[in-house]
Amino acid sequence: MSKNHSTQKLLNSIKQSDLLVLLAVLAVLCIIVSFLTPVFLSPRNIMNTLRQVSLTAICGFGLTMVILVGEIDLSVGSQQAIAGISSIYILNATHSISLAILAALVCGVIVGAINGLLVTKAKLNSLIATLGTMAIWRGLAMVITGAVSIQSQVEAFQGIATGFVGFIPNAVIIAAVLYFIIYYVLNHTTFGRKIYAIGGNKEASRLAGLSVDRIKLLVYIFSGVLTMLSGVLLASRMASAQPTAGTGFEMVVIASVILGGVSLNGGIGTIAGALIGMIILGVLQNGLTLLDVSSFWQDITRGLVIILAVFVDTVRKDSIAKRLVKEQKLLQQ
Repeated sequence: MSKNHSTQKLLNSIKQSDLLVLLAVLAVLCIIVSFLTPVFLSPRNIMNTLRQVSLTAICGFGLTMVILVGEIDLSVGSQQAIAGISSIYILNATHSISLAILAALVCGVIVGAINGLLVTKAKLNSLIATLGTMAIWRGLAMVITGAVSIQSQVEAFQGIATGFVGFIPNAVIIAAVLYFIIYYVLNHTTFGRKIYAIGGNKEASRLAGLSVDRIKLLVYIFSGVLTMLSGVLLASRMASAQPTAGTGFEMVVIASVILGGVSLNGGIGTIAGALIGMIILGVLQNGLTLLDVSSFWQDITRGLVIILAVFVDTVRKDSIAKRLVKEQKLLQQ
């Protein structure tokens, strides 16, 4: 019991130190960008940045849970396109915003279930499986729309993403509510503990009686629903469904989550860290845009951030392993 308590205490201290480092990086980045472009600290730009980060966060919260169970989903960008198309089609046919949103969320359940079943029942590697579905969803989006955008015929639909409650954008409020829900699930429920256990050691979890495949399937479905929600907000903001929507979005979300301390190997990371990682990447992208940096250089920067995030994840994983071994040796003495 004392060993388990000591190990948990060590892991908690590592989590806290990681969050402090991430907050320090965010603070330094904000200071640097504000010096380079004073517009950065304007209320309007801050709200625009938060609105943009919110779309990443809504999808990223679901993907965080997928990564925590030791899997990945490369199809989230393509899912955004499907979300926009399904919602706009139903919106134009029924003129009902509620039915449009519901249609997209149902699609989220379907695509999430397909990804989950490919990983759990077909036993495919999640990287390969979702690489395949990424191409399928994108191709399907092109076929359905004929590779052209579909405009919204209901003006009020645009207000979902562009509207405010007071001075706070709707998307930020939605992301904040989802954050607290998922934070509670991961930290204060049995389901959350099972997610961490499976990501930490899948076989041990299976031997302990956990329904590993069922939990992974549920996580993929939940991720699909959240990704579709972010896709609806994107379609709302553009007042149209774009078959190319979400292109490259998967790399932004994955980089943000890994940058926030969530291990690609699963079982390690927090939703708070993931959110800070998303804000860091959002601030960086906003700063580069304000500085009129070419989109090509922004792509290069994102690529470098992905490499850096994976490198940091590897170093962090080795460091934790060494500290745990050292802690166990001290307890045995």
